[in-house]
Amino acid sequence: MQAKTTVEVKGEISPSTCVYTSCYCEENVWKLCEQIRDEKEQNVNEYYAVFISNDKRQVPLWMQKSAKDTLAPVVWDYHVLLLRRVEDKCLIYDLDSILPFPCPFEQYAQQAIQNDRQLKKHFHRKFRVIPAESFLGTFASDRSHMKKPNGEWIKTPPPYSPIRTTESTMNLQEFIDMTSEGEGQVMDYKTFIKNFTSTD
Repeated sequence: MQAKTTVEVKGEISPSTCVYTSCYCEENVWKLCEQIRDEKEQNVNEYYAVFISNDKRQVPLWMQKSAKDTLAPVVWDYHVLLLRRVEDKCLIYDLDSILPFPCPFEQYAQQAIQNDRQLKKHFHRKFRVIPAESFLGTFASDRSHMKKPNGEWIKTPPPYSPIRTTESTMNLQEFIDMTSEGEGQVMDYKTFIKNFTSTD
């Protein structure tokens, strides 16, 4: 399946300019937020990091590049997207998806997230929505979650140094855990869709 034509938005980011490492979606989104802030061509306050997970750490998403069948879901323990709200319209940036980059929110919701009603309850997704500036200032990962007990990497890490803050070197689980207060706002499927669907 071929991805549709990329949505034309003034000053939009090209996937070719993004820092990307497979299986490190949280860092890919962090680097994308950093790029947006540092280049100053767009208002970083329009952007949000979105962590998707649940209590079972089993969240299905469709239209993922890693799917053996493009019509079948990939079940992640968590996934991270970038969301942009421009006036009354929202866009999703997912470097792991075969959908356009960026993708209109409604299209991504319909084709990649799909409705919780068709899923068993333990697959129902929750969404932690964090302003990009806040995400940049609070997220930290030493990548220990990607190491086997013997110290070998499960997946090759990014080439740059691990992301850290003055307070922490590893707080990834606080972002994934949808029961903790943490950064941003946690929403169920219905609230997430309602909050970011265009009012047109």
